[in-house]
Amino acid sequence: MASSPAFRTFGHLPNGESVEAWTIRGSGGLVAEILTYGAIVSRLLVPGRDGDLQDVVLGFEELDSYLADRAYFGAMVGRVAGRVTRARFPLDGKIYELAANEPPNHLHGGFRGFSKQLWTDARVFEEDESHSLCLTYVSPDGEEGYPGTVRVIVTYTVTGRNVLLIRTEACTDRATPLSLTSHCYFNLAGEHSGSIADHDLAIFAEKYFPVGSDMALLGEGKPVTAANDFNRLRNLGVAVPKLYRNHGDLYSISRPGEGGAGSQLVPAARLVHGASGRMMDVSTTATHVQLYTASGLDGTIPGKSGRAYGRHAGICLECEGYPDGANFPAMGDIILRPGHVQYEETSYAFSTF
Repeated sequence: MASSPAFRTFGHLPNGESVEAWTIRGSGGLVAEILTYGAIVSRLLVPGRDGDLQDVVLGFEELDSYLADRAYFGAMVGRVAGRVTRARFPLDGKIYELAANEPPNHLHGGFRGFSKQLWTDARVFEEDESHSLCLTYVSPDGEEGYPGTVRVIVTYTVTGRNVLLIRTEACTDRATPLSLTSHCYFNLAGEHSGSIADHDLAIFAEKYFPVGSDMALLGEGKPVTAANDFNRLRNLGVAVPKLYRNHGDLYSISRPGEGGAGSQLVPAARLVHGASGRMMDVSTTATHVQLYTASGLDGTIPGKSGRAYGRHAGICLECEGYPDGANFPAMGDIILRPGHVQYEETSYAFSTF
């Protein structure tokens, strides 16, 4: 049986508000620590082949580093994960201008998106084999340029079978784009262990979406190429140098039948680390997954172990909608309207071999 959830004070925001760190765990050994700031997954302890626990997500030991962070370590990203072209979009006959925090584009919700907010109303739920934590954020009308007041509840669950489930539920009082993701950087060897070049990756997708020189989507999908096809496990040390800017692409997740996202979780990706025997299977209700190889890390940011995070120190598998769907609705509708509730779920299942 899992021991009871616990929380500690992680730090205080400049305005004096307290940030809590909640620990939830399952009977199989998986342990997650979640911050109320940014709904950040700050720690994820995963058993290896020999039963040893390693923290497999990049992050920090202190709040000040998260406050200064621009890499979105472990955060819940929104209102829209990814880039909105030219930081603007049309909706119901009006043009909305967003914060251009990565000029000329809007990235990951703006300067102070969901990843930079204090989530509240922490509630925990216990079962014999698992623990859950619910957090809430209410995004006011006009925040970062988005229309409508949006209420989001995120629920993190750690199960007895070593699965981290992330569920989001959202509603709005005005039509608005909404596409959330969890921005964890994974390294199955341990967050302190350097490059993910010794990992193998599979992504179950037949189509990807190219970007321009500013990394904004071009509004078109293409069949995967020899360089970015991960339908079979590929070694990342070999594959990453072949990717555009060594960054990683946005993929449309292969789904049985027709239609977009639904209530059914489908396999999206698999990450394998042979030396530790750890494997992570990603399933989601979302329509897309963004591969990011941490190409932007430069070795200047010290992590939890004191070791600086260099290029490719982790890998992100961001399950989300089509980021620029407000500008290219044919690529994927991400508009949430009043009277509707948006539900999404992503599962990170850990096992050993």
